[in-house]
Amino acid sequence: MTSTEQWNVGRYLATRLEQLGITHLFGVPGDHLGPFLTIMKDNTGVKWVGTPTETGAGYAADAYARARAADVTPGDGEQGVGAVAVTYSVGSFNLLNPIGGAYVEYVPLIAITAAPSYEQWLNYQAVGLLTSHMSQRRESNLDVYRQVTVDAQVISNAALAPAQIDTALTACLSERRPVYLEVMDDLWKAPCEAPQGRLERRVRPFTSRNRDMLKDAVKATVELITHFKNQHPGKNPILWAGEEVDRYRLAEEFTTLVADTGIPFCTTIGAKSVVSENTPGFSGVYNGKASDPDVHAAFKGACCRIGLGTWSTSKNLAGTKTIGPDWVVAARDGVSVGTSYFPDVQLARFIPELGKALTQSFGPRELASDAFTQAHDQGLDVPESTAAYLAGLSSADQAMPSPLTYDTFFEHMSAFLRDETTGSGTSATTPYTVISDAAFALIGSMNLHMPERASYIAQNSWLSIGYAVGATTGIALARQEQEKRPVVFVGDGSFQETCQELSTHVRQLINPVVFVLDNEGFYGIEQMLINPCYYKGRTSDGADFYNVLHPWNYDRLAEVFGSEKTPMYGEQIHTHGQLAGLLNRIANPEDRINDGPILIQVKLDRHDYPKAMTYKIKEKCPD
Repeated sequence: MTSTEQWNVGRYLATRLEQLGITHLFGVPGDHLGPFLTIMKDNTGVKWVGTPTETGAGYAADAYARARAADVTPGDGEQGVGAVAVTYSVGSFNLLNPIGGAYVEYVPLIAITAAPSYEQWLNYQAVGLLTSHMSQRRESNLDVYRQVTVDAQVISNAALAPAQIDTALTACLSERRPVYLEVMDDLWKAPCEAPQGRLERRVRPFTSRNRDMLKDAVKATVELITHFKNQHPGKNPILWAGEEVDRYRLAEEFTTLVADTGIPFCTTIGAKSVVSENTPGFSGVYNGKASDPDVHAAFKGACCRIGLGTWSTSKNLAGTKTIGPDWVVAARDGVSVGTSYFPDVQLARFIPELGKALTQSFGPRELASDAFTQAHDQGLDVPESTAAYLAGLSSADQAMPSPLTYDTFFEHMSAFLRDETTGSGTSATTPYTVISDAAFALIGSMNLHMPERASYIAQNSWLSIGYAVGATTGIALARQEQEKRPVVFVGDGSFQETCQELSTHVRQLINPVVFVLDNEGFYGIEQMLINPCYYKGRTSDGADFYNVLHPWNYDRLAEVFGSEKTPMYGEQIHTHGQLAGLLNRIANPEDRINDGPILIQVKLDRHDYPKAMTYKIKEKCPD
């Protein structure tokens, strides 16, 4: 790029987005944003994806970033980043929730806000004139976004714009968290210098002090494992893979550790399928007391537990507030070993060094065991092997009761994903991306047994209801070339938050399968958290009135959003027979229902709940 080319701030920013591998920019337009979108269209291949809401655009960008980060090959130039653009105040405040979620869950997003012009701000400063979307506090948007980003910039001078843009985008890449760019709309066409080189992630230097701390953390971990193995003869440790294995793209390193040591492993919900669930040693999803009871018993039956990249959140340690002295947790740039802590230890270095130390101390695969067999031999009521446990997760080939329940629905879906991906289904060619919303949908779907070619995405820490519907847009567009079809699980209350994002699915010609889990119009998870005894004695003590939703005919929304030119199919199901018939049609690529999105209203009983939540009832409602 030469200095003689005609460059302006809009072209500069659009080009930087394209260089980062961003193919789609999500958002809701406004008068301040329009000039930038025109410049982007004229000068780059980045496509604009307009959504009905800023919230939906933010969820789409979040999921787009997650999918791209998981799919790109390190070193190929693409960074796995998402971007969203809105207009000032009325748009940016609506976008704040998705950016807050991305900040908490370490998702690299670029939030672009088009602001009133520098001239308009001078008019306000001089005579108090407010124009559209302005408030009396000029830095109101900036101040708010500083709380949920690693860098926030207001760009009001074209001469400084390149440096400000590059600084923010480099921070986004380096910290893997959102940044905020507020650009005044008279700058989009203002001249500036051309981009110089490409932006890259900056890695924290590995110093001699870091090397010593890493060595000490590994040594302490080996000593902890040795101590608890000696205390519990015949028992071996278990690994627990977490979100940072995904965020830092460490699946290969983790898999090597498992292969070299033989240690069995579970994952968190947020790391589900990041490491293939067909990897020998996979022992299910551990989620505290909300785990499948068999997984909980097998996990607790190990001599000690080694968390790698796992976050201590309520969805990873449900019902458990401490991890205990027989734990190691390496996350958030540090390693806790029992009661000791080793700061500034990078997970990417810790995993391979731990693998080397364990094979040197114990021998190759000398820590191998079957977590379920180990627990079964201790007299615990669990399947006798991991293979037996995993086989039970996909039991649709067995007789099921006619009415659908949360648990039998997900067992049926697990079998469908298995058959469609491994070769025993009708088409057996379609890879799927499962997107699960918060609440009962998340709890129910965590025990799906994901096939090799399937993947799973959920917002399992921020837990903003309605995330999955908007996220579907981003995932589908990020994985267009792979032709991975989204399968979405969302509760009825969550769906009512963001249902209009179905319009984007139709408009963008993507074909997700969206299951709305309708438990008679009820916020089931809220009732479980506030008064779980409702599910035992079917009494509410008058406390359930605010959890009641207005009933919708969800399947009829296919008629609202679809058309003859852009079809959408809707259906309502009550039984396993209806579900089986529908899945057969979905598996048939010749069936016309697959020409567009499919919306399924799954009718469930109001008093039904995933068995994983039984612990809440036992604790709060003793006999």
